[in-house]
Amino acid sequence: MGYIGKIPTVGNFVKIDSLTASSTASYVMQVDGVNFSPESVNHMLVSLNGVIQAPTTSYTISGSTITFASALTSSDSIDFIMVYGNVLDIGVPSDATVTNAKTNFVSTSSAAGLQIKGDGTTDGTLQLNCSQNSHGVKIKSPAHSASASYTLTLPTTDGNASEFLQTNGSGVLTWATAGGGIDCDADAWMRVTPGADQNSAAVVDFSTSIHMGSNISESGGRVTVATAGWYLITFQFSNQSANSDTMNVWLRKNTTRQLGSIYWEGNTEINYLGMTASVLCEAAANDIFDIYGVGYFAGNTNNQSTTYFTGVRLGA
Repeated sequence: MGYIGKIPTVGNFVKIDSLTASSTASYVMQVDGVNFSPESVNHMLVSLNGVIQAPTTSYTISGSTITFASALTSSDSIDFIMVYGNVLDIGVPSDATVTNAKTNFVSTSSAAGLQIKGDGTTDGTLQLNCSQNSHGVKIKSPAHSASASYTLTLPTTDGNASEFLQTNGSGVLTWATAGGGIDCDADAWMRVTPGADQNSAAVVDFSTSIHMGSNISESGGRVTVATAGWYLITFQFSNQSANSDTMNVWLRKNTTRQLGSIYWEGNTEINYLGMTASVLCEAAANDIFDIYGVGYFAGNTNNQSTTYFTGVRLGA
């Protein structure tokens, strides 16, 4: 609000602890048992033996020590010493006098609402105490030698059980599911029933007997690798031909895949003559390959050892 005339002085107005006169001229001034140093001699009102003393001529100060013009005696009485403020200095607030409303710090685009400073040797540290203030935990700044300046932005939620905080590389934190090693897969498909003699290429149909994970899937002889990585692919084909024809089996990558490649030792198509094959391949996301055959694929509902396909993800 506005004022007519001079704005009222705002300062730290205190009364010095009682002093007992003795045969000396100098006395240490304290407030609540702690040494107190006024801003200047002119900020004080001193009463001695019921008489207000003149600053500078009747007494001087040096730090927290007041010195009278001459030594006192035990019969003298230092009535009171008032300090009428280091202007605009509120001093040290008493315990519990600073309310929540007075600690409503405001951040701006260029400055933090609250700074915890270091003292030149110790890094800035924020301590959160327990309810009894007997102990607490600390959050500490990196050392000065690190020249660290960054901002960590907390997630918008408190996350789910077993999740951990991860950064996007720019200090924005999100919750993520903890994991170890690779995203594992182990899958096996087998030919359930025998097939008729076939004189042209046909897609083999399999049914799942073992399935763990979601990176490898099969549908109508078409196997899809959803995640890039290293896979151990194993095939076993049991076959025969009613007409004594040559049995041919192909594993080939599908030409309609969206992206990526499968590298089969430099080939894009492998032709096996009814033999078992184990191939280590590198697959990119969304790779698709088909199993084709000419001839008779053996199959048995209760026996997986005749014709089967397995895929195991070894690494990323």
